[in-house]
Amino acid sequence: MGRGRAKAKQTKVARDLKYRTHETDLSALARELHGETSAEPDPVDEFDQWSGYAEPPRD
Repeated sequence: MGRGRAKAKQTKVARDLKYRTHETDLSALARELHGETSAEPDPVDEFDQWSGYAEPPRD
C-alpha cells in the first residue's frame, strides 16, 4: 500500500511534461552538442581555496 500517491505524482509530472509548451533554445543546444564554449565563465568553487588544508588520510 501507499503506492497510489506516488503513482499519482508520477502521472501528474508525466502529463505536465507531455502537454506543456516550452521554448527550446536550439542554438544553445547546437553549441553544446558541437562542444563550443559558452561566454559565461565556470563558477568558482568556493571550497577550492581550502583544498590544501585537508587532513592527510589516516592509515
